Amino acid sequence: MSLENAPDEVKLAVDLIMLLEENQVSAQTVLGALEIIRRDYENKLKNAPGSAQNEER
Repeated sequence: MSLENAPDEVKLAVDLIMLLEENQVSAQTVLGALEIIRRDYENKLKNAPGSAQNEER
């Protein structure tokens, strides 16, 4: 499969990996940052208009 036809999340992952490798960011730093990003985006989903958790309130 070519990257051109890949899903957006695959394209983003490839871009991020290239950026991190070019800047020689350590694996430990990357994984720590990804945990922060994951929590942030999970909160954004929870607080998004129309989300299931917002509808229950």
